[in-house]
This record gives sequence, C-alpha cells and structure tokens, in this order.
Amino acid sequence: MSAAREPSFRESVDLMFNRAVALMDLPPGLEEKIRVCNATYTVRFGVRLRGQIHTFTGYRSVHSEHMEPVKGGIRFATAVHQDEVEALAALMTYKCALVEAPFGGSKGGLRIDPRAWEEHELEQITRRFAYELIKRDLIHPAQNVPAPDMGTGEREMAWMADQYARMNTTDINSRACVTGKPPNAGGIAGRVEATGRGVQYALREFFRYPDDIAKAGLSGTLDGKRVIVQGLGNVGYHAALFLREEDGARVTGIIERDGALFNPDGLDVRAVHEWIAKHGGVRDFPDAIHSADGAAVLEEECDILIPAALEGVISMENAPRIKAPLIIEAANGPITAGADDILRAKGTVIIPDMYANAGGVTVSYFEWVKNLSHIRFGRMQRRQEEARHELIVQELERLDRYLGGAWSMSPDFKAKYLRGADELELVRSGLDDTMRTAYQSMREVWHGRPDVQDLRTAAYLVSITRVASSYRAKGL
Repeated sequence: MSAAREPSFRESVDLMFNRAVALMDLPPGLEEKIRVCNATYTVRFGVRLRGQIHTFTGYRSVHSEHMEPVKGGIRFATAVHQDEVEALAALMTYKCALVEAPFGGSKGGLRIDPRAWEEHELEQITRRFAYELIKRDLIHPAQNVPAPDMGTGEREMAWMADQYARMNTTDINSRACVTGKPPNAGGIAGRVEATGRGVQYALREFFRYPDDIAKAGLSGTLDGKRVIVQGLGNVGYHAALFLREEDGARVTGIIERDGALFNPDGLDVRAVHEWIAKHGGVRDFPDAIHSADGAAVLEEECDILIPAALEGVISMENAPRIKAPLIIEAANGPITAGADDILRAKGTVIIPDMYANAGGVTVSYFEWVKNLSHIRFGRMQRRQEEARHELIVQELERLDRYLGGAWSMSPDFKAKYLRGADELELVRSGLDDTMRTAYQSMREVWHGRPDVQDLRTAAYLVSITRVASSYRAKGL
C-alpha cells in the first residue's frame, strides 16, 4: 500500500463515522449536523521570555453542543494542528455520549514543546493561553471545561483554574472550570490514574464474556496474558501496572521514544517507569532485551496490545504484521481507518479508543460534579455506613459468643467490613460501573445486529444514536 493512500487522523474519524451512519436511518440534515465541528478558535499570542517576544499558536475546538458544557483535554505538543484538534473534539462528543457523561465534545491544543521551557516560563505561557480562552468563554464551568491531555497535567490545570478565578472573582463555581486539578486545588482522588484504570476495567469487562474472548481467539482470564504496551506515559503506565499487579497479566514488551524493552518472562512496570524518570528513556534498563526499533516490537507475539501514545502508530504499512489477537486503544486514534480494515479482515478484535480511554472523562465528570456540589464524595454518608455495619458486626460477635466460639468471622472481615468507602473507592466504583455499562451497550449492538461486525462500529452506533436523540429533544 502506498503511504499516499493512508487516511489522516481526521479522515479516519470521518470514515469510521460514515461506516456507522450508513447502517442508520438518520435524516441527511441531522447526520451532517452531528458530523461537523461547530467552531474552532485559533489564537496566536506573544509572551516575553528570555529577552524577546515568542509567539505561540493555540486552538480550542467545539465539535458538538448537544449538551453543555462541552468537555475535552488540552494538549501541549509541537505537532498540534487544527485538523487533529477537530478530530479529537469529534471523538470527545462520541466518547461522552457512549459513557453517558452529560457533555458535548471539545478539544484544545497549544503548539509547544513543554520540555523546552523552564517551569516559570511554562506557567507564563499557560496562563496567557488560558486568558485568551477564558475571555471568550472557552474555559467556563457551564460552557467549556478542559482537562489534561498529552503534555499537560495537574500543574497546568491548577494554573488555568487559578487564572479563571483571577478573572472571575465572584464565580462560586470557578473550580469547576477545568478538571484534572491537584487534590489540594479542587481535584478528585483517582483522577491521575483514571484513564489507565478505565483500560483495566474495560479489559475486565471484556473477559467476563466467553463469547467475546473466543472471538479474539483467546480463552481463560487476564491472568498470565502477555501484554505489550506502547507508550509508558500516564495512561500506559497505570494500565500496565494495574493489569500486572492486580490481574496477573505479564507485560512482555514496553515501547518508548528511544526504543523498546522485551522480556518474555515479564517486565517490572514500576521499575521501568522509575528508570525512564531517572534516565529519560528505556535504554540500558537491566533484565530486558533492548530494541532500538520500538515500532518492530508492536509486531511481536502477544495476547493483548495496548497502544497508549500517539495516533496512527498502527497503519496500513504495519497492520498486516500485527500478531496481537486483541488490541485495546488506550490512546486516541492509534489505528488508522485503513489499518482498521486490514485488522478486522484478519479477525483481530479491537476495543475502540472511544470506549477504552473514556476513564479520564468519566472521572473528570465526577470531579466537575464535586466542584459544583462543593463537598467531597463520602463526607455525608461514610460514618453512617460504618455505624450500620458496626451493628451487624456486633450481632455476629454476639452469635459467636452464644455458640461458644464454635463459629467465628474470617480474619480481617471486621476491619474490611467496618470501613466506609472513601472518595477514591467511590470514584473507582463509579468508573467501574460506567465502563461495564458502556461495554454492555456496545456489546448489545455487536451481538444483536448481523450488519455490525466490530466493537468500533457498535460504539459509534450507540453514541450517534444518543447524540441524535439529544438534538431531537432540542427540536432539531
């Protein structure tokens, strides 16, 4: 296949949308309304740094306002461009609809290499970008709520939230203007791990259905499954860590910027992560084979492949050589539309990005609700739960005494049962429920319609149907 025929990320999203709407009976006008991006704001602003003015280009795209506020991350990367931001905004619309988060879709980006600037310089740049967006209501608790994405994190979100508060001094809900903030600045427990945790919950739900496991040519549980992860950033790291430490999966390959590590017996994900933080890459990590050509490790034998970095890493060129029977898209758009056709023809099961990485926006939703309610989850009911559980434990202990010690509670039962759920447990519970329910809605279409052969088409069908229903309810 020639490289010229490879669809771009934006084209891939449109092609996959078209594939789904071809199976629906939407009026052409409504189909077009859902497809198009409502608005994209481009800003070019100057910041005086290092003795001169540097000009930066940023974007904020709003794909759909069928629900408000609109939601979507802001990425800092040198490759940011308008088409990418608009494609990501479209994905956010469908993602929010799929997991039933009450948001429209948006996305933002700033064309910058964050590693090229000192922290105080990056703060000046971020605050100025935020200022440009805030004054146009493109950061606003009721209209447009950004979150972290590639190249941004808690620190940048805290700067943006503070900038909003400085410009809107009487807005009691100012903390709800962005999500992904640090816990001491209005954030929520479990937000940093949320996308990776969502990948884990998605795989757990997939492995609850023998029919689905069989479609991927696999059997059994996650225990012992060979996993290759591409990108050990926030998402890839947490997904790999939880699968290894909690589900018994064997992480045999980790692909990073400077090559890849491979060990058929499994890699210590924590140790690799610490090594990258200390040395800036995976090179020279002990207890593993290092390959300078990281992309080649995508093609190694494994049970589950997790692309968790950039879009388009699996293309028409390398798709025929991908051996993984199950791919879960932790990144946005890691498989091009052309590669998707090749993989589906081979029988590869793909758990799509729209669903697989929705953990981030789900927990962002919880954070937004927390900020609007001005109370942390669990504060009202936790001790009351403990008091009710204490009554049951006291009765069990009385029964134990009555039976003269012939019966007793299991070790640790009392301590575990008495403890009421804290915010982190409640967030994980809500995320698990969200991922399970969303998978079931996709699965119903996947198995229930003979014209739907894959989970991605099923996901688009569920999402577009929900967006269309919202527009109809508005009178469109």
